[in-house]
Amino acid sequence: MVILLSWFGVVALMMSLIPVVAISPILLYIGMLIGAQAFQETPKSHAPAIVLALVPHIAAWGKLQIDNALSAAGTSVAAVGVEKLGQSGILYEDLSVPGGGAILSSLILASVAVFVIERQFLRAAAFALAGAVLTFFGFMHGEQIGLAQSPAVALSYLLVSGVLAGCTLPARSVPKPSRIDEAPGALPQPAD
Repeated sequence: MVILLSWFGVVALMMSLIPVVAISPILLYIGMLIGAQAFQETPKSHAPAIVLALVPHIAAWGKLQIDNALSAAGTSVAAVGVEKLGQSGILYEDLSVPGGGAILSSLILASVAVFVIERQFLRAAAFALAGAVLTFFGFMHGEQIGLAQSPAVALSYLLVSGVLAGCTLPARSVPKPSRIDEAPGALPQPAD
């Protein structure tokens, strides 16, 4: 529907007729409903995963605010310098890394968290491995798509995947059965 409205120019017409100050409260209300529904419709144990999924989006929003403020002042991060911003308490790189590819990052982080909560470590490891691949190619935690865009973060996802896969080994161990004679219906014998 959005594509059709955009093709026929309806969105542009509505944007010119309806002021942004009228649209913002509507979007805020919709955001509050979606946020509330996320916590109401999921199991309570998954609440940490929901919060974790919000982190990349908040980081991307913070980075966008810094970029827009510097642009309005007639400068940019490159002109000011990341070090100078850091001296002022603005941790630009700390927002840039988690905020890059926020949608995919949120999906991967939330999935890993849910599967860890559910103690399905192999599935969590698979999602962490997918996060490593997506990060290596720049789809997540990077500014552009390409090879080795964030190698340290990709390696971190790979290590997490390995640890989670290792967590499945103890889960598969079978408790040692008690001694039972081979005859069917025999009672267990006391341990030596």
